[in-house]
Amino acid sequence: MTILRHFALFIIILTAIASSKAVMPGQTRFNNEATDTAAITLILDSVAAKGAMPANERISQFGRLLVGTPYVEGSMEATPEMLTVNMEGLDCTTFVETVMALTMTLESERNSWMDFLYNLEKIRYRGGRVNGYGSRLHYISDWIVDNAHRGNIEDVTAAVGFPTYTVKTLDFMSSNRSSYPALADDETYQIIKNMEVGYRSHRYPEIKQQDLKKARLREGDIVAITTNVKGLDVQHMGIIVMDGDTPHLLHASSKAGKVIIDPLPLSEYLRKNRSASGIRIIRLKD
Repeated sequence: MTILRHFALFIIILTAIASSKAVMPGQTRFNNEATDTAAITLILDSVAAKGAMPANERISQFGRLLVGTPYVEGSMEATPEMLTVNMEGLDCTTFVETVMALTMTLESERNSWMDFLYNLEKIRYRGGRVNGYGSRLHYISDWIVDNAHRGNIEDVTAAVGFPTYTVKTLDFMSSNRSSYPALADDETYQIIKNMEVGYRSHRYPEIKQQDLKKARLREGDIVAITTNVKGLDVQHMGIIVMDGDTPHLLHASSKAGKVIIDPLPLSEYLRKNRSASGIRIIRLKD
């Protein structure tokens, strides 16, 4: 093989490797790159030092380490669309995704913040890749379907409880276009509209508040709180932590202004939330 052919083969291999990688630091929007990456490394090392444990226990460990982190809404709403990381401020979705990405990093026997970025992108975007605003998995039903299809998670709602099946058309974003600045762009709006077409009369399981005591929940379960708001499937997310046999919600709370373990049992939390219709339970795939 000539030197030129060797060189051409080398370029092809490098291109293939590059295309298989996640976003690089320069393609990531950090709140503060130095402090964010240092925090990710410290948190990964803290849980790795505890040794081997099931994924659900790692989720709980990581979630508990983030208790007290300020609640910050809308951190991802900037242009252009990039993988966004802010370890100093989380909302309910970024909290859950951050904990999942940390857990997936250790589960793959890696412990660098670069691996965390790879896993966060893998969770947050359609097909695991950032490709504009429309590639972000905005509806949690879409998030579940896409991540389950790629083997990241499993919806175990029907397996752990006595579910009610709900049929709902998801069109909240397009119906409330003015509430989403990115949808001012007609092309982006049409991408979202096209995605919503796949969720007309979408059927999904949910465990109602009155059936919660019969559900077999465990520490580290990911909880999606469903809603009776028209066109919307999920209004809030969190993680189950157990106080004896009683599940509580570990979550980024807008009311408390930070990540907390809610003092109310989950059943009571749901009862007091008039727009909540039930819960869905998600687990990382082993």
